Amino acid sequence: MNNSPLTLNQNSSSNNVLKIEVLRIKKAALVLRAINHKLRQQILKLIDEQGKITVTELYVHLRLEQSVASQHLAILRKAGFVKTSRDGKYIYYTVNYERLDELNEFIDNLLH
Repeated sequence: MNNSPLTLNQNSSSNNVLKIEVLRIKKAALVLRAINHKLRQQILKLIDEQGKITVTELYVHLRLEQSVASQHLAILRKAGFVKTSRDGKYIYYTVNYERLDELNEFIDNLLH
């Protein structure tokens, strides 16, 4: 994949340059897609309500297959919306509120 930005000149006599960093846009779209999914929103809500949760507690509560819960948690983790911490043999998931604040600020800027 080409990592260089797409640069377009409005016309030859203009100093205006349209610069689009395609790779960064694709990465941002993945982050938005991670949160724009009903099940992942339910997962985040449940984690928020519980404070912290294991994958087992999550899939039992939401009546999901373990693999489905794990896949969705991996997407949320990769996008930075959940954090993990280990306590013995258990891995707990918590909401990354700072990341959600960043997302809300980005959306506010995008829509204004």
